[in-house]
Amino acid sequence: MFDLLITDARVIDGTGAPSYTADVGVTDGRIAAIGRLREPARRTIPAGGRVLAPGFIDVHTHYDAQLFWDPTLSPSTLHGVTSMVVGNCGFSIAPLARETMPYLRRMLARVEGMPVESLEQGLPWDWASFGDYLARLEGGIGPNVAFLCGHSALRLAAMGERALGNEPTPEELERMKALLAASIREGAIGFSSTLAPSHNDMEGRPVPSRYAAREELVELARVCGDTPGTMLGFIPGLDPWTDFERGLMTEMSLAAGRPLNWNPVLLRPDNGEFIEHQLGASDHARRAGAEVFGLAMVMPPTTRINFRGGFLLDVFEGWGELFEMGYPDRIAALADPARRPALQRGAEINEGTNGFLSNWGAHIVTDSRNKALEGRSVADIARERGRAPFDTFLDIAVEDELATIYLAPQITEEDDSIWQKRADLCRDPRIIVGASDAGAHLDTIDAFTYPTLLLAALRERPLFSIEQAIHLLTERPAMMMGLRQRGLIREGWCADLVLFDPDTVAPAPTQARYDLPGGQMRLFAEAVGMDHVIVNGASLIEGGEHSGALPGTVLKPGRDTERAD
Repeated sequence: MFDLLITDARVIDGTGAPSYTADVGVTDGRIAAIGRLREPARRTIPAGGRVLAPGFIDVHTHYDAQLFWDPTLSPSTLHGVTSMVVGNCGFSIAPLARETMPYLRRMLARVEGMPVESLEQGLPWDWASFGDYLARLEGGIGPNVAFLCGHSALRLAAMGERALGNEPTPEELERMKALLAASIREGAIGFSSTLAPSHNDMEGRPVPSRYAAREELVELARVCGDTPGTMLGFIPGLDPWTDFERGLMTEMSLAAGRPLNWNPVLLRPDNGEFIEHQLGASDHARRAGAEVFGLAMVMPPTTRINFRGGFLLDVFEGWGELFEMGYPDRIAALADPARRPALQRGAEINEGTNGFLSNWGAHIVTDSRNKALEGRSVADIARERGRAPFDTFLDIAVEDELATIYLAPQITEEDDSIWQKRADLCRDPRIIVGASDAGAHLDTIDAFTYPTLLLAALRERPLFSIEQAIHLLTERPAMMMGLRQRGLIREGWCADLVLFDPDTVAPAPTQARYDLPGGQMRLFAEAVGMDHVIVNGASLIEGGEHSGALPGTVLKPGRDTERAD
């Protein structure tokens, strides 16, 4: 007898091969049989011709903290993600040193857009080692989760306050390597780091990993080579790379004998040459016998901004100090007509970074206490009030006591030409689809919808088949990670499955939810047409709702992964 039987499904197995009609039986968390099945089952789900596919795999998330207050890891799981990687960009929350814990918490709040109130109230912060941290989670998580050990956490645990602004002494480097080795033995799947110039702490200083020299990065990568099935996550920076960045990623991959993934690859109408230049790092690595992949945020995220968190706004010249103020002082500063000319100049000279944000009139009010403003552009409201767009942009936020959320102007025109480029990028062997950043920038981006967004978009522009799309969401990232028996529908493999309606699957509209610890806000979107999300043979999501089960596991190197080919 099967534990679960899914009948009359359109099976898309993840390989990219054409779909076929079959029943799928599941026993003990694994796919026991595929075909026309007559054996009874404890539970039967009639698929009625809907698509049954492997669960989607998201290689770049930041749910490390959310696991403590939402073990279902919503909203990603609502959109079909059954396995994911956390601890990216060097920002894990283990290992943890008691004396540097307050800094780590505030750094996460600043660089990854997690409300500090939620981090303070939603986590016990009572672990030290990576094993201590994982022990609090194993047996109580919804999806499967792989945990990278982050460089900034390692530096803080090994170097204390010296992690900021200093290279390690030989003894400190050995301490870091020993901590990383111990973390991997205890279940970390690899190592992550960042040199990105946008990664700064709450005081505007580079995060700890950005003080690392080449030798430190390579030596830490080398530690990963002692365990099969590890991986590397890295952000070398956002500018056009030189031989240094290409050589560094190659050297890290060679030292570990493991694949390295970097992000983000974000396609725009005018940056094709730039992307090809960056993807050349994969060609350089391959010639040397290394493996380097770019993580593509194929669907551009819609960007939202607000004056409470201030992410993206805080990089404008002269704006950073606003977000070091408490809310009352911040409101007063924004309302002060004497300060506004300098703020406007500071934003509008910053065209190279977030210049699209200074198109003040093009912002749309999506959430406001004044419901009459929702859905309207700042330009429209400014005309009605007889005010300049910039002043209106600030006026609305002040009136709303900073609760306003603006939908920023889009930076990509969704025409046929950009879609053809997007399809070509998806199929590029140097690319892995999935750089959602889910769990981070909670009030700013909604890229967590990328699986259902991609499937819905292909209904309007079928530039490649749904079978190819499923392959990109499943087998491709599984192969890069070296996941063992996940990412395909095959007999004997783990039963991570999604059942959805291909004619309706899509993300629902993004909305603000105030359901984080401390009543803090996050962006949230449910999924349409995603009927069942099954993890290790148990139903996690049914009809868009959590079933109450927590069937996920901590994915550990060597046990759940192997060396990627």
